[in-house]
Amino acid sequence: MISSKLKKGSLLIAEPSLLGDLSFNRSVILLADHNQEGSVGFIMNKPLKYSINDLVPEIRTKFKIYNGGPVEQDNLFFIHNVPDLIPNSIEISNGIYWGGEYETTKDLINSGRISKDNIRFFLGYTGWSKNQLETEMEENSWIAINNIYENRIIGKSSVHFWKKQIKELGGEYLIWSNAPENPYLN
Repeated sequence: MISSKLKKGSLLIAEPSLLGDLSFNRSVILLADHNQEGSVGFIMNKPLKYSINDLVPEIRTKFKIYNGGPVEQDNLFFIHNVPDLIPNSIEISNGIYWGGEYETTKDLINSGRISKDNIRFFLGYTGWSKNQLETEMEENSWIAINNIYENRIIGKSSVHFWKKQIKELGGEYLIWSNAPENPYLN
């Protein structure tokens, strides 16, 4: 399950020691791109108070919006598992795609052809410059694991996703699965 190699489609689990970082404390990030120039990912387990209808009134549904990360938080991004419906999508891995034709996507959602299990919207993204993520890995800020959920991750991850992943790691991580978010307040 634990992967030593960073690659597109992997999940990054925030180490329990990553306290005090409001963006990344207890985060699970889907690594959407990783190459020699840097990395991009989306936080999968931090829903915001908004629905897509709050930000895009012409979409007539209440799909949750997630905090994708601290970069470009004024921009809306999406991942999905229906590339046959959304043209110009970019494959991340294992049937998960990033972006595509926005107008087509809106029409598909409004017609009911795309459900909340097919698409996830984010404000912002997580980005790392060249070698920055590798440095953070060496500093034990992240645990890279294979995405065993593949394209089903869109409907599965929730606010408790970090806790579930930490429990599955077992060993020394088990104690952290029930610890309060800020152990200093305990």
